[in-house]
Amino acid sequence: MNKAVFFDRDGVINFERGEYTYLPKDFVINQGIIPSLKKLQEQGFLLIIVSNQGGISKELYTKEQVKKVHQYLTDELKKHKIQLTEIYYCPHHAAFENCLCRKPKSLMLEKALARFDIDNHSSYMIGDSERDITAAENVGLNTIKIVPNENIEKFVDIIISKNED
Repeated sequence: MNKAVFFDRDGVINFERGEYTYLPKDFVINQGIIPSLKKLQEQGFLLIIVSNQGGISKELYTKEQVKKVHQYLTDELKKHKIQLTEIYYCPHHAAFENCLCRKPKSLMLEKALARFDIDNHSSYMIGDSERDITAAENVGLNTIKIVPNENIEKFVDIIISKNED
């Protein structure tokens, strides 16, 4: 089975600005993300983003705009030889519909676990909100809750050291 680290997007991968981020010009990769992803990739972890993007449902931006932001991120990471395994996002918002993918529900995580044959016991979720942690706990992942925009390098070192045991 594979091991993976799941990441929330806004506030973990990129700077949480307090408003929706749906344009590449507003997408700022957080300090420590590049070396952290590189270390994890070198240790054999799959790198998967799971993100709520409820602004789509609210008609504040489109799926195409989200895809452009994700392409921008992918292109930036490729410059550092980092390959994301997948990016999952939920386009729904609880105010408009009930779905199984919007965190704290766990469908995005369940899909990834099954698709990539991931061992949940040796895998982690790094998130900056309680809904990230709840979704991960629902599928048996180890969890790390950070303060929004916190540098995750120290947590990655912990993940790697625990994986060596």
